[in-house]
Amino acid sequence: MKKSAVIVIHAAYWFCFIMLLFFAYKLVVQTNMVVGRTLYFVHLSVGFAIVPGLIGFYTAYTWLFNSFLQRKRILLLSLLVLAVAYAATTIGGFSLRYLVGRNLLFDDGPVLAVMITLFMSVIPLVNSLFGLGMRGFITWYGDIKLKEELSRKNHETELALIRSQIDPHFLFNTLNNIDVLIELDPVKASEYLNMLSDIMRFMLYETKTEKIPVARELQYIEKYIALQKIRTSNDSYVIYTVDGNYDQVSVEPMLFIPFIENAFKHAENTHIENAILISFSFTERRLTFTCKNKYITHPKRHKAYSGIGNDLIKRRLQLLFDEKHTLSISDENEMYIITLTIEHSNN
Repeated sequence: MKKSAVIVIHAAYWFCFIMLLFFAYKLVVQTNMVVGRTLYFVHLSVGFAIVPGLIGFYTAYTWLFNSFLQRKRILLLSLLVLAVAYAATTIGGFSLRYLVGRNLLFDDGPVLAVMITLFMSVIPLVNSLFGLGMRGFITWYGDIKLKEELSRKNHETELALIRSQIDPHFLFNTLNNIDVLIELDPVKASEYLNMLSDIMRFMLYETKTEKIPVARELQYIEKYIALQKIRTSNDSYVIYTVDGNYDQVSVEPMLFIPFIENAFKHAENTHIENAILISFSFTERRLTFTCKNKYITHPKRHKAYSGIGNDLIKRRLQLLFDEKHTLSISDENEMYIITLTIEHSNN
């Protein structure tokens, strides 16, 4: 919590405390108990309320909370709160000597002094409890903000790691394919080069925002698929479909491409029909992404599927959506299947 906010909270608390004393004074005046002795009442308030209240509150706030409450030393904390309250009242009583010229606590003997002190100790006792409560609230709020900041930093770090896993071979292979295509079809080569430029621009700049329109993410995916298909003449190598209205839907950037890239990485045989099936389905409150790819059985390949990439993606999804998403990963008949469902609100 910001220091200015803490100061405002403290100021508000003591303003309310002073106002409570003021209402007490007005009540006393109405009963004709203290007529024309406003200054005397103020001195009593300082000695028996304000000074003990300040001592009780800030002793609990600065010392008792950190040393005892946070360490769960409750019994010792309770005894010290009572001791501080009694000591604060005694100090307040002695301060009256300088305010009214005499010690009101001990003028009538030690027994009565002890009784009055015990009675007046309620004020610093209550302030001590408020001091513990306020410090607990500020600490709790600070912990929440710290956890949020750590989660945000963790999310940013993991997104950077996911970005770094975008296969560099894709870039080199695409450039080589475009280079070959320049002689065969310069117009087509220029089109693909512009696609690659758009992809790089998207990765470098547009993924820095918290959310982007899903239309931009789908454009990126379409261009990525188009560039991957340069290396094959098999039109049925990849089947890509989008169903539903997504005009008002926003998503976090780079949410789906790691799964899609993984599919291309492991569906190496470009001559197979329907080797990769990618689909998006949008309803009013739900987005469903499915990515399927065929693969040739290989022990190392199975290990790659369950590596650090998927762990990072799962962690990111958990941070972003918590229980508002489901991720299903299955392996059936040499077909690797990813199904991601996200509850969203149109925004």
